[in-house]
Amino acid sequence: MKQISLFILLILQLSACSYFKRDSTEGKDAVARAYDYFLYPEDLQGLVPVGASREDSVAIIKNYIDNWFRQKVVLRKAERNLDDEKKDVEKKLEEYRNSLLTYAYETELVRQKLDTVINEEEIAQFYKNNQDNFELKDNIIKVIYLRLNKKSPKLNKVKDWYKSNVKKDRQLLEDYCRQYALNYFLDDNTWLLFDDLLKEIPIKTYDKEQFLQNNRIVEIEDSSTIYLVNIKGFMVKNSISPLSFERNNIKTIITNQRKLKLIEQMEKQAYEDAKKGNDVEVY
Repeated sequence: MKQISLFILLILQLSACSYFKRDSTEGKDAVARAYDYFLYPEDLQGLVPVGASREDSVAIIKNYIDNWFRQKVVLRKAERNLDDEKKDVEKKLEEYRNSLLTYAYETELVRQKLDTVINEEEIAQFYKNNQDNFELKDNIIKVIYLRLNKKSPKLNKVKDWYKSNVKKDRQLLEDYCRQYALNYFLDDNTWLLFDDLLKEIPIKTYDKEQFLQNNRIVEIEDSSTIYLVNIKGFMVKNSISPLSFERNNIKTIITNQRKLKLIEQMEKQAYEDAKKGNDVEVY
């Protein structure tokens, strides 16, 4: 290895001056060999940053050659142990190239021509026609919750506000939460997974459905924190998921359907154009 390191230094110095050129004789002036593969000085050019120290230069080149050795010996092992069918990568490379080109063209086609505007009427109609496909897999809730330090001011007031449906009380609660709450969620028009609430609030239950059916107002305390929960509504798993919970999912489904239809139309039109131009035929 000492000889290799010294030789590498010499290579660096000479290759920097462009003294080396590949000889027509295979292996001549090579830096390294692995079986029938050869590494030449020009293959190392550009690896070492300008101004690198001698020690860093040696380390960079040595690491590159070590990796090159590993790649080539594994390649040789693969060539010797795989049958001819598995070694025939030309067909696979061609298929891969064709797939990449086709995908790139389809992606650009979709970017330019896909209509992404989906109105509420279309969403509602899709939901109506496909309700059997929107069965809830988990329990969902509409809820407001707060996590507060037990030393927070006006806790009695807060306990009144979070139970109230009065608009003024809700505004007071929002102002209070922004100032004092450790964490809070006040959008009771949005459906959430019940499991997501359980990540925030230390509710202990072995039967989630039964808990939801029997609890609306929940207050939990530990040594330093108080948790306030008002469950405004719930739906248990295996029931039909509400439209508001599925809206984004439906948008995604409709968009994907449009993509597939656009690509199918492009393929059909391309085929028809090729037939008209006598560019496809069966011999």
